[in-house]
Amino acid sequence: MQTKLTELLGIQYPIMQGGMAWIADASLASAVSNAGGLGIISAMNANADWVREEIRKCRTMTDKPFGVNIMLMSPHVEEVAKMVAEEKVPVVTTGAGNPSRFVKMWKEAGVKILPVVASTALAKMVERAGADAVIAEGGESGGHVGDLTTMALVPQVVDAVNIPVVAAGGIADGRGMVAAFALGACGVQMGTRFLVAKECTVSAEYKKKVLAAKDISTMVTGRRLGHPVRAIKTAYTNQYAKLEADSNYPDEKLEEFGVGSLRKAAKDGNAEEGCFLAGQIAGMVKEEQTVAEIIADVMKGAEKLMEGVKWDV
Repeated sequence: MQTKLTELLGIQYPIMQGGMAWIADASLASAVSNAGGLGIISAMNANADWVREEIRKCRTMTDKPFGVNIMLMSPHVEEVAKMVAEEKVPVVTTGAGNPSRFVKMWKEAGVKILPVVASTALAKMVERAGADAVIAEGGESGGHVGDLTTMALVPQVVDAVNIPVVAAGGIADGRGMVAAFALGACGVQMGTRFLVAKECTVSAEYKKKVLAAKDISTMVTGRRLGHPVRAIKTAYTNQYAKLEADSNYPDEKLEEFGVGSLRKAAKDGNAEEGCFLAGQIAGMVKEEQTVAEIIADVMKGAEKLMEGVKWDV
């Protein structure tokens, strides 16, 4: 299937993998790229040396395009941004801010730039700065979320910019892909479904929780601190929500309560102190599969729904 996204990135299918911190490493990214999508390595809060090592490892595992997701709030953002230009990484996606100050450097290195946006204002801003496309991510997604849903956000971003738009948030199968196309997107980004890929190195406990999830198994916490995140409901998230609702509980202590919780979930499988980030479509994820099987399933479902229909994507 060829769309504006596949043409832009040189990939076979219009599917990108989300840049999930502590999860999206060279193993998962290379598997997604080898299966025809665009795999992403998460730079999270790591330093440039760690990210460079993952990039070089990924290059030994695939000769297909892949990308790096850069969290703009990272304390190492300056060095990581410079390093991905030096390494000439094919694609960079960004989150938690405006990447405009890095665009010129990345462009000169031949890097394609796709910022994640949660509003039309940011979408227009990054387009003016030179972004090649934008990823419009709705609040159904796992991890850091905005207020608008994917259904409301994507068409408004499509109308607001003249560059390709990728839909993200609440997409796990062919139906979600076709819905994204109907909203004007030319591709999708998926995170939660790839959590249970066989090539995903996340903890067994994390996969177990995703596979056991139902439609109402996630909740959003962190609004009080200005960075809301969606995660699977656990004793930890319930306790966080309780502390967040207590106006007498200091912000600093609340912030401290969240430190390291994603790593504890993703790497340690710590069910008591871990925060298991996942999107609302976790209830649709029913089995562990290879990345290739996941992508094939999504594409088969989408192509069946699109039979006989002419799409301009």
